[in-house]
Amino acid sequence: MRAIPLTVTALAAALALTACDDGNAGTSGKNSSACEVGKVSVQVGSASVAPAAGDTGEVPVSLTNQSAPCTLDGFPGVKLKAGGTSATVSAVSGAKADKLKLAKGDSATFSISYVRAEDGDKAGLAATSMTVSLPGSDATQSFPWKYGPVAGKGSADKPNATVGAFQQAGD
Repeated sequence: MRAIPLTVTALAAALALTACDDGNAGTSGKNSSACEVGKVSVQVGSASVAPAAGDTGEVPVSLTNQSAPCTLDGFPGVKLKAGGTSATVSAVSGAKADKLKLAKGDSATFSISYVRAEDGDKAGLAATSMTVSLPGSDATQSFPWKYGPVAGKGSADKPNATVGAFQQAGD
């Protein structure tokens, strides 16, 4: 008859201990299963360039996992740079990021949408490069921005651009 109360007590203690674990033991702020630039190849594809001021363009970015399985959990980080100005591109308003697991060789994509500015527009950003980072990792990769100036939302450091959620690519 004593076995039941001891079993219940042991089970309750085990549940209490696991409830305290946040799943990040020993990770020092980084997600240890997160995909990282360097272990995942990042390529910028052929863009649908905005031909004139006020037009919208799309820049596709693809990722292929080159190492151990990893997870994309959140939105990609994209910054546009022009000289000393750096502007963060925000996620598409109302978009939901799905958690994607990438085995070695698996691919995912996302797109950057932007509105082209007039050449010389002081509220626009004459971007020359962009950096890409993946959620849960501090590593970045830089790419040339050759799609024209990006319109600003009132100022150059608030680009009229958005980054979409990751989508699984391939089969």
